[in-house]
Amino acid sequence: MKLIAATWRSLTLAFLAAILVVSSFAIFTPSAAAETHTIKLGTDKGMLAFEPAKLTIKAGDTVEWLNNKVPPHNVVFDAALNPAKSADLAKGLSHKSLMMSPGQKETTVFPADAPAGEYTFYCEPHRGAGMVGKIIVEG
Repeated sequence: MKLIAATWRSLTLAFLAAILVVSSFAIFTPSAAAETHTIKLGTDKGMLAFEPAKLTIKAGDTVEWLNNKVPPHNVVFDAALNPAKSADLAKGLSHKSLMMSPGQKETTVFPADAPAGEYTFYCEPHRGAGMVGKIIVEG
């Protein structure tokens, strides 16, 4: 009888240890959640540029546009300079209305099915001054 009880206790302990190990993988495995990235419109030093001017993201991620210095700014994606050459996609990603005050924010969510590649965007009032940036969507 003692042998059966000892065997039963050992099997129960092994079973509980196995459950603990399996559940710890479920708890500590990082999720593939989308990320939010920030791009400043106007650099901290007051230059007419995006900061960063180049950003790599994944489809499904969000880009937060923060109106920083030397407003007004906006964000317009170039229809000819995106992987799909799609005017509708460019329009959906853009924020054409001008942000007038520092601290204003807009967000762009890149669709989960956005084609991988390079997306060029610019600030309409400052495009001639070179205020152009790129977002690379990884495949």
